[in-house]
Amino acid sequence: MYKILMTYDSKEGLEKLFENKDFVIDIRPKPSPEEFKKIIKNYDGLLIRSEVKVTADIIEAADKLKFIGRAGTGVDNVDKNTATQKGIVVANVPGGNTISAAEHTIGLILSMARNIPEAYQSLKSKKWDRKNFMGTELCGKYLGLIGLGRIGIEVAKRMIAFGMKVVAYDPFANDTLAGSYNIDLIPLDDVLINADYISIHCPLNDATKGMINAQAISKMKDGVRIVNCARGPIINEKDLAQAVSSGKVKGAALDVFVKEPPEDWTIIETDNVIATPHLAASTEEAQIKIAKEMSDVIIDFFTKGLIRNAVNVPTVDWETYKKMKPYIDLASKIGLFQGQVIEGGIKGIEIKYCGNLSSFNTGPLTIAFLQGLLLPMLNIKVNFVNALTIAKERGIKIKESKEIDSEDYAGLIVAAIETDKGECKVLATMFSDTNPRIVNINGLGVDITPCGGMILITNEDKPGVVGNVGKVLGDSGVNIAGMNLGRKDVGGEALTIIEVDDSVSSEVIEKILKIGGIKKVKYVDLEIERD
Repeated sequence: MYKILMTYDSKEGLEKLFENKDFVIDIRPKPSPEEFKKIIKNYDGLLIRSEVKVTADIIEAADKLKFIGRAGTGVDNVDKNTATQKGIVVANVPGGNTISAAEHTIGLILSMARNIPEAYQSLKSKKWDRKNFMGTELCGKYLGLIGLGRIGIEVAKRMIAFGMKVVAYDPFANDTLAGSYNIDLIPLDDVLINADYISIHCPLNDATKGMINAQAISKMKDGVRIVNCARGPIINEKDLAQAVSSGKVKGAALDVFVKEPPEDWTIIETDNVIATPHLAASTEEAQIKIAKEMSDVIIDFFTKGLIRNAVNVPTVDWETYKKMKPYIDLASKIGLFQGQVIEGGIKGIEIKYCGNLSSFNTGPLTIAFLQGLLLPMLNIKVNFVNALTIAKERGIKIKESKEIDSEDYAGLIVAAIETDKGECKVLATMFSDTNPRIVNINGLGVDITPCGGMILITNEDKPGVVGNVGKVLGDSGVNIAGMNLGRKDVGGEALTIIEVDDSVSSEVIEKILKIGGIKKVKYVDLEIERD
């Protein structure tokens, strides 16, 4: 049974989650920070909207928490770094409010162009004043978008239909995709210089916080109009208020603010500023779509182990996940194997994905490998979420590559770990969805099922050595389940891998080491429990 804390009181769209017998949902609308810290201890999952902040203190107090779901797009109200370090998935619903936010943006643009709010207020005051509310056409004007994600594209499509020319700045946007919508990608300064209307659609981060400030505004056309339905802190509100008051900026339309609700109302009280209280996603359709998708995301995470819509870990869709799942498990086993075999500090890791694996998003495979690798080395929780962060914190360099050729295998994982004492290289594949195999260790061909316990022995290839090992194991009550030998030259150095049904004590390992011809012995347990 999974306990989920929900910090808002609307159940609409969440019926599937509430009806699922695997979950208990507790609703505690907008808890205070003090109350939040107390109650979060008992929950496996957390479901929030934008009003509640999930700070580092709250995350640290969450002993059982594994999942934070934001019913919406932005997750700047969650301390993602702390969540990641604690191995907590942070997920959102990025597409659910796309149309609603785009339509609200367009509504604000039209309101500015035709002075609709001011004219409405004037007429409600029983004034018939047409002269002071002369508008302007959008047709032929330049719309500059800062950010070209889902919402930005939907705004562009609709405003092009109005006859506007759309330019955009987005360092991560695809030129081909933008061109297919008749959007020109140009540098930020060119957007600022050329646009008659500027609409913001970028995420809030260190690079975008305060980016629309006095310096940026000075580059804009006189009489420019600015719209923000993204995140409040992207705009310096004081600088914008001064620019509107001076007439440099003809008008502004804001749905989001630095503080919500605002503490400083200056920008809202400024003439020629239209303001709405964070309504862009507030449509019945958007809220239901978001809630339904978040229900599926939560259920999939807890009941299937499938991570979707996460912002702090690679994700894949369900159909792709089903195809990748055997290889994800295999990558984790390889990492777990190598984590117990290698000696010395890790300097770097090279992982190559060959054959049919080269067509996948291999991020989840690499993280699964790192999770397995780090698990036996550290006394802290290592899982799919924090494995990459932990590896980077320890200065481990990771290189990932792909290759279409995979020798005689449909798909092949090649994992090479360099330490200050040498290299350990393992090749592994799947002969079927239920038949994983390690096929090569350090250049020696082997055929090992990566499960259970096994003893790895480096020995001289001469008669009697392996027989003496078997005698020690038999005398110690350890049953041999299988054996595999790898060698390059007759009489040279060999690798003997003995699969066992029982755990092997350090005393037994010491006895094996004393056998003549034995150079190294390691016991590997591939069933170490994960958190």
